[in-house]
Parts: sequence; C-alpha cells; structure tokens
Amino acid sequence: MSGGPGYEPVIPSRARILPDDDTCPELPIVVESGRAWAVAWPGSGAHLRSMHRISLPASASTVPLRHPMESVYYVMAGAAVAHDLDLQQEHPLTLGSMILIDPGTRYELVAGDEGAELVGGPCPPDPGMYTHLGEGH
Repeated sequence: MSGGPGYEPVIPSRARILPDDDTCPELPIVVESGRAWAVAWPGSGAHLRSMHRISLPASASTVPLRHPMESVYYVMAGAAVAHDLDLQQEHPLTLGSMILIDPGTRYELVAGDEGAELVGGPCPPDPGMYTHLGEGH
C-alpha cells in the first residue's frame, strides 16, 4: 500500500485502550453548556489522528472552528447541523451520519432538539486545540 511520495508508514509498537471518561482533557470548544474532550490526541500518544467526543444538549453549539487540515465527525446519538460559516451553508447531520470538513473551512456544530453526541476531529491533530493544556501536554 502506498501513501504517495515521501510516505513512510508508522508501524505501531503496541495497541492501547484509551479511556473515554473524566480523565480525558477538556477542550474549550463548546459554547455555554455541553462538554468536549480529547480521547485520542498527541497527549495520549496519537500522532497522525485525533478523536474527540463532543456532547451537546439541545440547541448547544461549538465555538466557530477552523483547522489547517481536514476534520471528520460522526453522529453517535441525536442530530446536529454543521454550519459552513465561510459559505453560509447548513448541513443536517442525522444519527449515523458523518461529515468531512475541508482544510481551512470555518465551521460550527449545533445540536438539534434532542441534543447530539459526536466523535471526530481534525486529522492530523491540530496543535492549536491543545494550547490551553500548556507545554508537554
């Protein structure tokens, strides 16, 4: 399998089970109510991807986000709308749907009437999402 010129696969030396609980670092990306936290990120040993959990009650949202790399989110429960703030477009997200957000796109995720549980994030990880954790996070 080839990943293109200069691609060198990373051979994992081990498999790890990562916690998805209150020990995960909070991400300051939710407006007022709700919670977001990093599960797979550089601080957990992930170098090529990030996986964040975002839990939003009804009508809650993330702050506007923009990353220099693409992002993907999957709706595990409830429903949401992804707002493309650059093009002023809305993309409905239903249970089981996934959205791919192009690099550099300014966006926000807004929960529907039932709230939303999402998992995903930028890939590779966006170091700017972890600056609040300080050096050596």
